Amino acid sequence: MASARPDRPVAGPHSRLPGRASSSYLGRRGRKVADRTVSRPRGHPALPETEAFLLLDVAGVACALARSSVSEILPLPDLHAPPGSGGFLAGFLNLGGVPVPVVDLARLLGLRLVAAPGADDPYRHILLDAEGTTGFLVDRVENLFVVEASALRPVSAERTLNGCVVSEIARADTLVHVLGLPQLLTVEERTRLSALTDAAATRLAALPAA
Repeated sequence: MASARPDRPVAGPHSRLPGRASSSYLGRRGRKVADRTVSRPRGHPALPETEAFLLLDVAGVACALARSSVSEILPLPDLHAPPGSGGFLAGFLNLGGVPVPVVDLARLLGLRLVAAPGADDPYRHILLDAEGTTGFLVDRVENLFVVEASALRPVSAERTLNGCVVSEIARADTLVHVLGLPQLLTVEERTRLSALTDAAATRLAALPAA
């Protein structure tokens, strides 16, 4: 059972850091995130360096993940939540017979204390990490957008637990918190999540094939 998250400081006047502070195409299972590249004719000036991000709604807070850190966007299916799970673990996704743990990002970041109502909300999505071994549940994937690298405002690792917020982007009147997906879970959290995943795989393997 995960321990309660401590409250975290406000990032600025326009928004707050998630609570851990101190294009695409529709595939058979979901949307796979494809590269968006821009070519330029020979002899033209070099284009500014850009980065692509997925804009997320996490309990009403604007967050983003680097497009390169996400392999797939899935609609929210029925998740299996075995005894002993809880906290930020929303449950397990059965992906081709392999249990994949799904982390409720709002609860992980301390932005929501209980699971969100409306589990069948069509706007809720699961984002699979690049390795396809962990899913992250968000309220909505808003958009894929590209910004110049110079527009990123670095955030000191000391301001967020495990340095999970790596930078910020100003978009209109909103400050978007860019999350570092590898930093979202601590080493201890990954260890416990791995143990629960192994247990889920053992239970699944004990069942007869459909």
